Amino acid sequence: MGTLWCTPMQSPGVSHTDSTDLLQKRQEIEAKLLNTDFPIPIHLESFEGTNSLRGDVYGIIEHPFDDVRNVLCIPDTWCDIASLHFNIKACTCTSLRNKWLLTFYSGRKFYQPPEDTFQLKYNYRVIQQRSEHLKISLTADRGPLNTNDYRIELEAVPLNGGRTLIRFSYAHRYGLLARMAMKGYFAMLGRGKRGFSIVNTDSRGDPVYVRGTRGAIERNAVRYYFAIQAYMDTLAIPEEGRFERRISRWYDLTDRHRQQLFEMSKQEYLTYKKQERRNQVMLQRGLSRNHASSVLR
Repeated sequence: MGTLWCTPMQSPGVSHTDSTDLLQKRQEIEAKLLNTDFPIPIHLESFEGTNSLRGDVYGIIEHPFDDVRNVLCIPDTWCDIASLHFNIKACTCTSLRNKWLLTFYSGRKFYQPPEDTFQLKYNYRVIQQRSEHLKISLTADRGPLNTNDYRIELEAVPLNGGRTLIRFSYAHRYGLLARMAMKGYFAMLGRGKRGFSIVNTDSRGDPVYVRGTRGAIERNAVRYYFAIQAYMDTLAIPEEGRFERRISRWYDLTDRHRQQLFEMSKQEYLTYKKQERRNQVMLQRGLSRNHASSVLR
């Protein structure tokens, strides 16, 4: 790929971090990146506050920084990335008054038509774009079940050997209704679900993994990170076969962590995603026709 420069869209109060911050973090966690249980070199950190959750994934991908930057600074790329997550049933991208709006159709893990889902409306911004540093932000004010302040953030810097260091962050806040709903879910249907962080050891010395809401934010952060990995890994595939290879790659990455990430068989996942892909294409075409009509008026 050649060099493609994004146009940063900034707002008051946006912090301007430097690439050295991420590179310093790499030095801090380098041993953990190299000695990981993940199929690819990543390190996970998570945080839980009184009414907030955040999961940060640091990883090294075997793709040059210029390629990563050229791809990830295109807003509709994020629709193809996000929709690999089994909870995202479709995604659309539109430009409104020099701003980019991405709508994630969020639903249950099994197939749902878009009209039966919750629409998470993310504002997409390139916060910083330099020859050796990329930072992108997606923010949504409102989510399902009284959740709010959704934030997706990606930061990337180049490494030697044509590799790229990435920090991916996924976070949101929640109110009383959401806290009660999540507490009830993890006490019943979700009581066996676990995250990746080891919080203790049992009587046999085996690891005890974090559970509850912090475990949930870890699972989702890793799923989105694997979606970025799967997207980059399949760009060289001819376009006609790229989508099927992409969903297969995402499933295979997650399936290596069945204790945390397994939700359904591969055949089920592939079948649902093919149906959802058709819905996404139709939704995007409808938006494009409406936009073209409004321009011609």
